[in-house]
Amino acid sequence: MALSNYRVGAVVAVSDMNIAKDFYEGKLGLAAHGDDPDGGRTYQCGEHTILHVFPSSGDAGRSHATVAGWYVDDVEEVVDDLTANGITFERYDQPPVTTDEKGIAILGASKGAWFKDPDGNTLGLLQD
Repeated sequence: MALSNYRVGAVVAVSDMNIAKDFYEGKLGLAAHGDDPDGGRTYQCGEHTILHVFPSSGDAGRSHATVAGWYVDDVEEVVDDLTANGITFERYDQPPVTTDEKGIAILGASKGAWFKDPDGNTLGLLQD
């Protein structure tokens, strides 16, 4: 059976779980139900999807690509809320991705914005 029939989740390596908890729970507003056996935490997100954050100092922040993203209804509203909560959005000027002063890019009929966690993992927002 094709994997397209199954749910998928994102997994993010971090170097320090205490700092990660402060960021993912305090700044992003995610809620976990305790620690997982691997020392990480799993956050339930919309439509039964998950984001798992786990300690792995050797792998944290090594990807130069977006490691996880959320599909949002109104990217400007979410950017404003997260900015008010201390999140700094990335600025890009590398066509076709050019962001405005808030860090929002127009991508055809979509909008996107990206920010980093304390380890430098890039996280994204996308509005279709």
